[in-house]
Amino acid sequence: MRVLLTGGYGCIGAWIARQLLERGDSVWIYDLKEDPRRLHLILSPERVAQVGYVAGDVTDAAAFRGALEKHGITHVVHLAGLQVPTCRADPILGAKVNVLGTLVVFEAVKALREQVQRLVYASSAAVYGPPDNYPAGPLADDIHLAPATHYGYFKCCNEGNARIYYADHGLSSIGLRPWTVFGVGRDLGMTSEPTKAIKSVALGRPYHVTYGGWQDLQYVEDVAGVFVRALEAPYQGAKSYNLRGAVVDLPTFHKALVEAAPEAATLVTHGDRQLTIAYDLDDAALQRDLGPLPATPLVEGIRRTLTLFRQLAGAGRLDTSDLGG
Repeated sequence: MRVLLTGGYGCIGAWIARQLLERGDSVWIYDLKEDPRRLHLILSPERVAQVGYVAGDVTDAAAFRGALEKHGITHVVHLAGLQVPTCRADPILGAKVNVLGTLVVFEAVKALREQVQRLVYASSAAVYGPPDNYPAGPLADDIHLAPATHYGYFKCCNEGNARIYYADHGLSSIGLRPWTVFGVGRDLGMTSEPTKAIKSVALGRPYHVTYGGWQDLQYVEDVAGVFVRALEAPYQGAKSYNLRGAVVDLPTFHKALVEAAPEAATLVTHGDRQLTIAYDLDDAALQRDLGPLPATPLVEGIRRTLTLFRQLAGAGRLDTSDLGG
Protein backbone atom coordinates (compact mmCIF):
# COMPACT_ATOMS: atom_id res chain seq x y z
CA MET A 1 0.00 0.00 0.00
CA ARG A 2 0.98 3.62 -0.60
CA VAL A 3 -0.61 5.34 2.38
CA LEU A 4 -1.07 9.03 3.09
CA LEU A 5 -1.96 10.09 6.63
CA THR A 6 -3.39 13.52 7.29
CA GLY A 7 -2.38 14.76 10.73
CA GLY A 8 -0.06 11.79 10.88
CA TYR A 9 2.43 13.39 13.29
CA GLY A 10 0.04 12.86 16.20
CA CYS A 11 0.16 9.91 18.55
CA ILE A 12 -2.14 7.55 16.65
CA GLY A 13 -0.58 8.54 13.34
CA ALA A 14 2.92 7.75 14.57
CA TRP A 15 1.89 4.26 15.66
CA ILE A 16 0.02 3.64 12.40
CA ALA A 17 3.14 4.69 10.48
CA ARG A 18 5.21 2.29 12.57
CA GLN A 19 2.94 -0.66 11.78
CA LEU A 20 2.75 0.18 8.08
CA LEU A 21 6.53 0.47 7.77
CA GLU A 22 6.97 -2.85 9.57
CA ARG A 23 4.70 -4.43 6.92
CA GLY A 24 6.73 -2.91 4.08
CA ASP A 25 4.15 -0.30 3.05
CA SER A 26 5.08 3.21 1.90
CA VAL A 27 3.98 6.11 4.11
CA TRP A 28 3.56 9.85 3.61
CA ILE A 29 2.32 12.38 6.16
CA TYR A 30 0.33 15.40 5.00
CA ASP A 31 0.46 18.22 7.52
CA LEU A 32 0.98 21.95 7.95
CA LYS A 33 4.53 21.50 9.21
CA GLU A 34 7.05 18.72 9.59
CA ASP A 35 7.14 17.57 13.21
CA PRO A 36 8.47 14.00 13.55
CA ARG A 37 9.16 14.13 17.30
CA ARG A 38 6.54 11.46 18.14
CA LEU A 39 7.86 9.26 15.34
CA HIS A 40 11.31 9.46 16.91
CA LEU A 41 9.89 8.15 20.21
CA ILE A 42 8.91 4.81 18.68
CA LEU A 43 10.97 4.46 15.49
CA SER A 44 14.66 4.26 14.66
CA PRO A 45 16.14 7.21 12.74
CA GLU A 46 16.35 4.95 9.68
CA ARG A 47 12.63 4.20 9.89
CA VAL A 48 11.72 7.85 10.43
CA ALA A 49 13.66 8.71 7.28
CA GLN A 50 11.39 6.37 5.33
CA VAL A 51 8.32 8.49 6.12
CA GLY A 52 7.68 11.05 3.40
CA TYR A 53 6.47 14.52 4.31
CA VAL A 54 4.02 16.53 2.21
CA ALA A 55 3.41 20.12 3.32
CA GLY A 56 -0.21 21.13 3.03
CA ASP A 57 -3.41 22.37 4.63
CA VAL A 58 -6.21 19.82 4.81
CA THR A 59 -8.69 22.55 3.87
CA ASP A 60 -6.84 23.23 0.59
CA ALA A 61 -8.67 21.05 -1.94
CA ALA A 62 -6.25 21.52 -4.83
CA ALA A 63 -3.16 20.87 -2.70
CA PHE A 64 -4.60 17.76 -1.12
CA ARG A 65 -5.71 16.21 -4.40
CA GLY A 66 -2.34 17.10 -5.90
CA ALA A 67 -0.57 15.24 -3.10
CA LEU A 68 -2.60 12.10 -3.77
CA GLU A 69 -1.84 12.29 -7.50
CA LYS A 70 1.86 13.12 -7.16
CA HIS A 71 2.66 10.22 -4.83
CA GLY A 72 0.31 7.65 -6.34
CA ILE A 73 -1.50 7.21 -3.03
CA THR A 74 -3.66 4.10 -2.86
CA HIS A 75 -4.95 4.36 0.72
CA VAL A 76 -5.82 7.39 2.89
CA VAL A 77 -6.04 7.67 6.67
CA HIS A 78 -7.63 10.97 7.69
CA LEU A 79 -6.60 11.91 11.24
CA ALA A 80 -6.22 15.69 10.97
CA GLY A 81 -8.46 17.61 13.34
CA LEU A 82 -8.62 20.06 16.21
CA GLN A 83 -9.30 18.79 19.73
CA VAL A 84 -12.13 19.62 22.16
CA PRO A 85 -10.53 22.69 23.83
CA THR A 86 -9.73 24.38 20.52
CA CYS A 87 -13.19 23.68 19.11
CA ARG A 88 -14.73 25.14 22.27
CA ALA A 89 -12.60 28.27 22.10
CA ASP A 90 -12.98 28.80 18.35
CA PRO A 91 -15.94 26.85 16.89
CA ILE A 92 -15.54 28.42 13.44
CA LEU A 93 -11.92 27.31 13.18
CA GLY A 94 -12.91 23.92 14.57
CA ALA A 95 -15.58 23.49 11.91
CA LYS A 96 -13.22 24.64 9.17
CA VAL A 97 -10.60 22.04 10.01
CA ASN A 98 -12.75 19.18 11.30
CA VAL A 99 -15.70 19.41 8.89
CA LEU A 100 -14.56 21.27 5.79
CA GLY A 101 -11.18 19.52 5.93
CA THR A 102 -12.93 16.16 5.99
CA LEU A 103 -15.08 17.14 3.01
CA VAL A 104 -11.90 18.07 1.12
CA VAL A 105 -10.54 14.57 1.78
CA PHE A 106 -13.74 12.88 0.62
CA GLU A 107 -13.94 15.03 -2.52
CA ALA A 108 -10.36 14.19 -3.48
CA VAL A 109 -10.86 10.47 -2.93
CA LYS A 110 -14.11 10.60 -4.92
CA ALA A 111 -12.30 12.26 -7.84
CA LEU A 112 -9.49 9.66 -7.75
CA ARG A 113 -11.50 6.52 -7.07
CA GLU A 114 -9.65 4.48 -9.71
CA GLN A 115 -6.42 5.20 -7.82
CA VAL A 116 -7.42 5.41 -4.13
CA GLN A 117 -8.75 2.08 -2.91
CA ARG A 118 -9.71 2.88 0.69
CA LEU A 119 -10.46 5.84 2.95
CA VAL A 120 -10.38 5.42 6.74
CA TYR A 121 -11.03 8.39 8.99
CA ALA A 122 -10.93 9.12 12.70
CA SER A 123 -14.26 9.88 14.29
CA SER A 124 -14.47 9.82 18.09
CA ALA A 125 -16.39 8.42 21.04
CA ALA A 126 -17.24 12.09 21.63
CA VAL A 127 -20.18 11.57 19.23
CA TYR A 128 -21.94 10.16 22.30
CA GLY A 129 -23.35 12.38 25.01
CA PRO A 130 -23.12 11.98 28.80
CA PRO A 131 -23.54 8.42 30.11
CA ASP A 132 -26.70 9.37 32.01
CA ASN A 133 -28.42 9.96 28.65
CA TYR A 134 -28.27 6.27 27.75
CA PRO A 135 -29.57 2.97 29.08
CA ALA A 136 -27.28 0.69 31.07
CA GLY A 137 -25.12 -1.77 29.17
CA PRO A 138 -22.92 -1.59 26.07
CA LEU A 139 -24.16 0.90 23.46
CA ALA A 140 -24.34 -0.04 19.78
CA ASP A 141 -22.72 2.03 17.03
CA ASP A 142 -26.05 3.30 15.72
CA ILE A 143 -27.73 4.40 18.96
CA HIS A 144 -28.90 8.04 19.17
CA LEU A 145 -25.97 10.44 19.25
CA ALA A 146 -26.18 13.61 21.34
CA PRO A 147 -22.68 15.01 21.97
CA ALA A 148 -21.86 17.50 24.70
CA THR A 149 -19.25 19.43 22.67
CA HIS A 150 -18.78 21.20 19.33
CA TYR A 151 -16.06 18.65 18.64
CA GLY A 152 -18.52 15.79 19.07
CA TYR A 153 -21.04 17.39 16.72
CA PHE A 154 -18.35 18.02 14.12
CA LYS A 155 -17.56 14.30 14.23
CA CYS A 156 -21.27 13.46 13.88
CA CYS A 157 -21.37 15.70 10.82
CA ASN A 158 -18.42 13.85 9.29
CA GLU A 159 -20.07 10.47 9.89
CA GLY A 160 -23.26 11.71 8.26
CA ASN A 161 -21.41 13.11 5.27
CA ALA A 162 -19.57 9.80 4.85
CA ARG A 163 -22.93 8.03 4.56
CA ILE A 164 -24.11 10.56 1.95
CA TYR A 165 -20.97 10.01 -0.14
CA TYR A 166 -21.75 6.29 -0.15
CA ALA A 167 -25.43 6.80 -0.90
CA ASP A 168 -24.84 9.33 -3.68
CA HIS A 169 -21.56 8.13 -5.17
CA GLY A 170 -20.92 4.61 -3.86
CA LEU A 171 -17.78 5.86 -2.09
CA SER A 172 -16.96 3.45 0.73
CA SER A 173 -15.24 4.65 3.90
CA ILE A 174 -14.67 3.44 7.44
CA GLY A 175 -14.97 5.70 10.48
CA LEU A 176 -13.39 4.67 13.78
CA ARG A 177 -14.30 6.05 17.21
CA PRO A 178 -11.39 5.89 19.69
CA TRP A 179 -12.01 6.71 23.36
CA THR A 180 -9.15 7.20 25.88
CA VAL A 181 -6.11 6.22 23.84
CA PHE A 182 -3.00 5.79 25.97
CA GLY A 183 0.62 5.11 25.15
CA VAL A 184 3.90 6.77 24.29
CA GLY A 185 3.29 9.91 22.25
CA ARG A 186 -0.12 10.72 23.74
CA ASP A 187 0.54 14.20 25.09
CA LEU A 188 -2.43 16.26 23.88
CA GLY A 189 -6.17 16.22 24.37
CA MET A 190 -8.71 15.90 27.14
CA THR A 191 -8.02 12.22 27.79
CA SER A 192 -4.21 12.32 27.68
CA GLU A 193 -3.97 12.39 31.48
CA PRO A 194 -3.66 8.61 32.07
CA THR A 195 -0.64 8.59 29.75
CA LYS A 196 0.81 11.58 31.58
CA ALA A 197 0.34 9.70 34.85
CA ILE A 198 2.32 6.76 33.47
CA LYS A 199 5.05 9.08 32.21
CA SER A 200 5.26 10.75 35.62
CA VAL A 201 5.68 7.39 37.32
CA ALA A 202 8.50 6.56 34.91
CA LEU A 203 10.20 9.75 36.09
CA GLY A 204 9.39 9.21 39.78
CA ARG A 205 7.23 12.33 39.82
CA PRO A 206 3.76 12.84 41.34
CA TYR A 207 0.76 13.35 39.08
CA HIS A 208 -2.91 14.12 39.66
CA VAL A 209 -5.49 13.00 37.08
CA THR A 210 -8.02 15.82 37.25
CA TYR A 211 -11.06 13.68 36.53
CA GLY A 212 -12.45 10.40 37.82
CA GLY A 213 -15.34 8.13 36.97
CA TRP A 214 -15.38 5.64 34.12
CA GLN A 215 -13.71 5.61 30.73
CA ASP A 216 -12.58 3.20 28.02
CA LEU A 217 -8.80 2.86 28.03
CA GLN A 218 -7.41 1.75 24.66
CA TYR A 219 -3.73 0.92 24.14
CA VAL A 220 -2.41 2.93 21.20
CA GLU A 221 -0.79 -0.04 19.47
CA ASP A 222 -4.18 -1.78 19.39
CA VAL A 223 -5.89 1.34 18.04
CA ALA A 224 -3.29 1.70 15.30
CA GLY A 225 -3.81 -1.96 14.44
CA VAL A 226 -7.53 -1.34 13.90
CA PHE A 227 -6.76 1.49 11.47
CA VAL A 228 -4.34 -0.70 9.54
CA ARG A 229 -6.85 -3.55 9.43
CA ALA A 230 -9.53 -1.13 8.17
CA LEU A 231 -7.23 -0.14 5.30
CA GLU A 232 -6.98 -3.66 3.94
CA ALA A 233 -10.15 -5.53 4.96
CA PRO A 234 -12.73 -6.26 2.25
CA TYR A 235 -15.47 -3.69 2.80
CA GLN A 236 -18.37 -1.87 1.17
CA GLY A 237 -20.35 0.81 2.98
CA ALA A 238 -19.86 3.85 5.19
CA LYS A 239 -20.19 2.69 8.76
CA SER A 240 -18.66 4.26 11.86
CA TYR A 241 -17.45 1.76 14.44
CA ASN A 242 -16.97 1.88 18.17
CA LEU A 243 -13.60 0.76 19.52
CA ARG A 244 -13.46 -0.95 22.89
CA GLY A 245 -10.56 -1.52 25.22
CA ALA A 246 -10.68 -1.76 29.02
CA VAL A 247 -13.85 -0.13 30.37
CA VAL A 248 -12.80 0.77 33.91
CA ASP A 249 -13.10 3.48 36.53
CA LEU A 250 -10.14 5.56 37.65
CA PRO A 251 -9.54 3.50 40.84
CA THR A 252 -9.20 0.41 38.63
CA PHE A 253 -6.76 2.21 36.34
CA HIS A 254 -4.80 3.28 39.41
CA LYS A 255 -4.73 -0.30 40.69
CA ALA A 256 -3.44 -1.54 37.32
CA LEU A 257 -0.78 1.17 37.31
CA VAL A 258 0.31 0.14 40.81
CA GLU A 259 0.50 -3.48 39.66
CA ALA A 260 2.89 -2.41 36.89
CA ALA A 261 4.78 0.05 39.11
CA PRO A 262 4.21 -0.20 42.89
CA GLU A 263 5.56 3.31 43.47
CA ALA A 264 2.47 4.66 41.68
CA ALA A 265 0.49 4.00 44.87
CA THR A 266 1.80 7.22 46.35
CA LEU A 267 2.76 9.13 43.20
CA VAL A 268 -0.59 9.14 41.36
CA THR A 269 -3.93 10.48 42.54
CA HIS A 270 -7.18 11.26 40.73
CA GLY A 271 -10.37 13.28 41.00
CA ASP A 272 -13.96 12.10 40.86
CA ARG A 273 -15.47 14.09 37.94
CA GLN A 274 -17.11 11.87 35.32
CA LEU A 275 -16.27 12.83 31.74
CA THR A 276 -19.37 13.69 29.72
CA ILE A 277 -19.03 10.90 27.15
CA ALA A 278 -20.74 7.51 27.37
CA TYR A 279 -18.02 4.97 28.10
CA ASP A 280 -19.63 1.53 27.72
CA LEU A 281 -19.56 1.14 23.94
CA ASP A 282 -20.19 -2.10 22.08
CA ASP A 283 -17.61 -3.11 19.45
CA ALA A 284 -19.51 -6.19 18.23
CA ALA A 285 -20.01 -4.71 14.76
CA LEU A 286 -16.31 -3.88 14.44
CA GLN A 287 -15.30 -7.38 15.47
CA ARG A 288 -17.87 -8.87 13.09
CA ASP A 289 -16.92 -6.82 10.05
CA LEU A 290 -13.16 -6.31 10.50
CA GLY A 291 -12.13 -8.74 13.25
CA PRO A 292 -11.18 -10.62 15.15
CA LEU A 293 -9.14 -7.77 16.64
CA PRO A 294 -7.19 -8.79 19.77
CA ALA A 295 -6.81 -6.28 22.60
CA THR A 296 -3.83 -5.86 24.90
CA PRO A 297 -4.79 -6.30 28.59
CA LEU A 298 -4.75 -3.03 30.51
CA VAL A 299 -1.87 -3.90 32.83
CA GLU A 300 0.23 -5.12 29.92
CA GLY A 301 -0.42 -1.93 27.93
CA ILE A 302 0.56 0.15 30.94
CA ARG A 303 3.68 -1.96 31.49
CA ARG A 304 4.80 -1.58 27.85
CA THR A 305 4.21 2.17 27.98
CA LEU A 306 6.09 2.49 31.26
CA THR A 307 9.03 0.47 29.92
CA LEU A 308 9.36 2.62 26.81
CA PHE A 309 9.08 5.85 28.81
CA ARG A 310 11.84 4.64 31.12
CA GLN A 311 14.06 3.74 28.17
CA LEU A 312 13.52 7.17 26.63
CA ALA A 313 14.20 8.89 29.95
CA GLY A 314 17.38 6.88 30.43
CA ALA A 315 18.56 7.99 26.99
CA GLY A 316 17.74 11.62 27.73
CA ARG A 317 15.08 11.64 25.00
CA LEU A 318 11.87 12.03 27.03
CA ASP A 319 10.08 15.37 26.59
CA THR A 320 8.36 16.39 29.82
CA SER A 321 6.89 19.72 28.69
CA ASP A 322 3.38 18.23 28.68
CA LEU A 323 3.65 17.52 32.42
CA GLY A 324 4.10 21.16 33.42
CA GLY A 325 6.50 22.38 36.03
